[in-house]
Amino acid sequence: MSVSIFYAILVTSLATFLSRFLGVLSSVKIKETSKIFNWFNCLAYSTLAALIARTVIFPVGVLSDASYLSRLAVVVLSLMIFFISKKNYVYPAIFSAFAMAVLN
Repeated sequence: MSVSIFYAILVTSLATFLSRFLGVLSSVKIKETSKIFNWFNCLAYSTLAALIARTVIFPVGVLSDASYLSRLAVVVLSLMIFFISKKNYVYPAIFSAFAMAVLN
């Protein structure tokens, strides 16, 4: 492994853990019912929704070989499983990986 790759991994790891550490420190004073907590919650969900939409609409790599209809069908079925399983994240994640493997 070259030194530059090691430094890149080190810097990104430090940035990730620093932001998580600062989040833990600041979360002590934030109540779950506060407006700032709701704002961060909305921000996190909107970022996740944007990433999912980007993956479905503009796929990269192996996923680009799958048709748009199959990607959309997997997302819709995963959403159905998510709501049927009482908002459990594990079942739709496993289903979507399995469905994309079978469809391609």
